[in-house]
Amino acid sequence: MADKVVLAYSGGLDTSVAIRWLKEKHNLDVIAFSVDVGTEPDFPAIREKALKIGAVKALVSDARKAFVDEFVFPALKAGAVYQGRYPLSTALARPLMARLLVETAIKEGAKAVAHGCTGKGNDQVRFDVSVAGLAPELKILAPARDWGMTRDETIQYAQRHGIPLPITAESPYSIDQNLWGRSIECGVMEDPWLEPPDDAFLWLGPLEKTPGKPEYIEIGFEKGIPVAVDGRKMDGIALIQRLNELAGKHGVGRIDYIEDRVVGIKSREVYETPAALVLLQAHQDLEAMTLSKEQRRFKQMVAGEYADLIYNGLWFTSFREDLEAYVESSQSFVSGTVRLKLFKGSCQVVGRKSPYSLYRHDLATYDKGDVFDQSASPGFIHIWGLPARTQAQVQGKKKKGGSK
Repeated sequence: MADKVVLAYSGGLDTSVAIRWLKEKHNLDVIAFSVDVGTEPDFPAIREKALKIGAVKALVSDARKAFVDEFVFPALKAGAVYQGRYPLSTALARPLMARLLVETAIKEGAKAVAHGCTGKGNDQVRFDVSVAGLAPELKILAPARDWGMTRDETIQYAQRHGIPLPITAESPYSIDQNLWGRSIECGVMEDPWLEPPDDAFLWLGPLEKTPGKPEYIEIGFEKGIPVAVDGRKMDGIALIQRLNELAGKHGVGRIDYIEDRVVGIKSREVYETPAALVLLQAHQDLEAMTLSKEQRRFKQMVAGEYADLIYNGLWFTSFREDLEAYVESSQSFVSGTVRLKLFKGSCQVVGRKSPYSLYRHDLATYDKGDVFDQSASPGFIHIWGLPARTQAQVQGKKKKGGSK
């Protein structure tokens, strides 16, 4: 009896070819394992395709709730955005998939796990490091990293072996999709000078076809977690789906930038992330109202570290747990409602309120009701400016005179 390997199976080009290749090259019985993180609605068809290609078993796990509650919302509370642009949609799904892959391999008695990542991308790092951290005894196989075929050659291999694929040489986009975003790679997108074609996008249409009038929405938060849209309470899955629909309709959420990959190369990345961009912007604005200046400054540092470790595949580390402790503490009073305006690809915060707001009208106003004691300002400024004044008095003249 052949040994078993559990393959993270998406139904796409590389993982479909991997089923045949793993049997052919390694004599392994392949268990195709698919994870629903808002990836693909037709999982029965994906299972059927895996079995038709040669998998001995095809399993599907609905992990949408775990994805939102255990990965997306913690990253949202952290304000994690890689290089200030990417909301980490694909990167957040990988540690969850790796965890489920390991659990399935142990349950099925497999000695190895496999994934469809290439040797140039980030996902190989995320899968390999996560699996090694969770179950170092499992062997990790990466067929697309090992077989040495170009994308065209992989398509030809599939065609020779009768492997049905949605990807053709004429439309060679590589898509990864989940609730938090959709990434689009390959084809003409590899030329950073060319504008992405409209047919590459699914959630966002051309801006000229978006509504001619703005739409206002309100998002309610409790301790940093979004819980309602326009006053209607929703669970995390439904809320993200609703915002993807609303913001996508107005063309909000398109990202096109040059990204620095873990492996050291720059790549042109295109994303659709309507709900993610809206929620991150709303959450950040609510924090501005409910966190102190010092909390906000330090949290910006934490957000950068948090985003980097997610991107770099280091979710299952003590460092993330340490950062998570601060993030959780910082969210204690991040509750309230944010009002946003969606129009022609833009998302603007136009209002916010919170029972824990540190904004006080009687202190901020210049009109009637002002309680700020302006007579205290000269003394404050005198003390505040003392170091600068002292240094200028002692060192200023020597510095200007060129004394050494």
